[in-house]
Amino acid sequence: MLKRYFPILDWGAGYGRETLANDLIAAVIVTIMLIPQSLAYALLAGLPPEVGLYASIAPLVLYGIFGTSRALAVGPVAVVSLMTAAAVGQFAAVGTPEYYTAALVLALLSGLMLLAMGLLRLGFLANFLSHPVISGFITASGILIATSQLKHVLGVDASGHNLYELGLSLVQALPDVSLPTLAIGAASTAFLFWVRKSLKPLLAGWGMRPRLADVCAKAGPVAAVAVTTLATFGLGLHEKGVAIVGDIPQGLPPLTLPTFELDLWGSLALSALLISIVGFVESVSVAQTLAAKKRQRIVPDQELIGLGAANIGAGLTGGYPVTGGFARSVVNFDAGAETPAAGILTAIGIGLATLLLTPLLFFLPKATLAATIIVAVLSLVDLGALKRTWAYSPSDFAAQAATILITLGFGVELGIIAGVGLSIAFHLFRTSRPHCAVVGQVPGTEHFRNIDRHEVVTDPEVFSIRVDESLYFPNARFLEDRIYDAVAADARIRHVVLMCPAVNFIDASALESLEAINHRLKDSGVTLHLTEVKGPVMDRLKRAHFLDELSGRVFLTQYDALAALNPELAHTTLAAPRRETAKPPAA
Repeated sequence: MLKRYFPILDWGAGYGRETLANDLIAAVIVTIMLIPQSLAYALLAGLPPEVGLYASIAPLVLYGIFGTSRALAVGPVAVVSLMTAAAVGQFAAVGTPEYYTAALVLALLSGLMLLAMGLLRLGFLANFLSHPVISGFITASGILIATSQLKHVLGVDASGHNLYELGLSLVQALPDVSLPTLAIGAASTAFLFWVRKSLKPLLAGWGMRPRLADVCAKAGPVAAVAVTTLATFGLGLHEKGVAIVGDIPQGLPPLTLPTFELDLWGSLALSALLISIVGFVESVSVAQTLAAKKRQRIVPDQELIGLGAANIGAGLTGGYPVTGGFARSVVNFDAGAETPAAGILTAIGIGLATLLLTPLLFFLPKATLAATIIVAVLSLVDLGALKRTWAYSPSDFAAQAATILITLGFGVELGIIAGVGLSIAFHLFRTSRPHCAVVGQVPGTEHFRNIDRHEVVTDPEVFSIRVDESLYFPNARFLEDRIYDAVAADARIRHVVLMCPAVNFIDASALESLEAINHRLKDSGVTLHLTEVKGPVMDRLKRAHFLDELSGRVFLTQYDALAALNPELAHTTLAAPRRETAKPPAA
């Protein structure tokens, strides 16, 4: 039981010197990457830069104790930072104590929700966020985030809660562009794009070892921070209009106790829930992908507990909501991290940075941090996913496109709510009209296939229909109408055989529909039979009176049903030589 809730007791039991060395190397690389990212994401969330550092210490330690992923790197991420700004900005102005307090409450509330969901094993709730919706939301968020950071690159004042407001504000502010700020921001952005795409291959081509080349490439943001900070200090650019980070408190994160005003907690509850679910989905997706590469496994419900503990830690140590980041987790994995201890060691590195390095960041231009964010989030934008989704599923495309458009037009919260709502609505619509196929026997076999797709043999007195969906209240009436229409259209039908290999569940509404079908067919002189009913479904049917009142029988296989209802046809077809049975696809 202890190992279940404290995975550190599992992986920690066999922890050795070699594992420590690998984790330490990974921690150094991730720390180098995380310092400028943490500062930048705090800026994105509308919080002081040191808050990003605070959110990268206690959460990493707590996740290392409670999390199950060996490579997931927890901390501030772009999407959650944007959602934090959107949520907290409704209640207080950026830069005020009330704004910071609300961010602390949001982290604590999100952590408590995640923890409760983990203890109650509610990880399945994340399944309501389909991949197209998540992809669309991240793409739209990436566009919003990059646009929102242009004001720092241009050195102007601009604001807005959606793409239109941001764009209009930026256009109106163009006459006030600060040329020194633009030079720093544009140069930093170009440099970081070049580092991301070209530096590692270049260094490898010069003979540098792959791991060292990777470290140098990941240190690109640190180099940009160092060079632009020195340039700002040496040239006095802060006196020429270049906005700088300014004084960053030196020292470890303070212990903070968020306010317990019920009105504020209630107002932030929906935002906290959305942040929790989006963060959990992103974390679990990354964690599962990385775990599969080493044939490891994660426990989603325990991941909820790990992320919940991390966010509670953030709320109590001056941070804001955190989750597992894709980019830094991949870096952590590629750098050789073997256990969550790499995250704990990273937290130590960030802690040392807050103790020793913060005075050196006084002249750090905000334009450099904005460039860091822009380069990071544009890698998340995947507009090509729209074309791929449209080609495969127009309904998923509609949900994806709506998520993008609503997020860009009305903000992140409405975007994700609309995406989830549309996904559920399309799912209900699809399952309310399940695919039903009239089937016949494939000559020379005991198999039954769709009469519109294969050359099969049928008996005009036996109407065999296969339903390819579980039966529940949205589709119960659809099945009734499908069977009634077929029987009314063909007076020769004497038997209806409902083939159920894909039916995993029959709810009470569907049971009533089956009873109605049975009685109505019986009154018409037609018997109803079932075939290939799964064990759990049969167990539930046995609890009702349906099987006692069934006019026909329940057969193990579809062939058994046809053999009982028309033995001569079934055996003759079975004895016939098998031939190619496929037809052109049905319209």
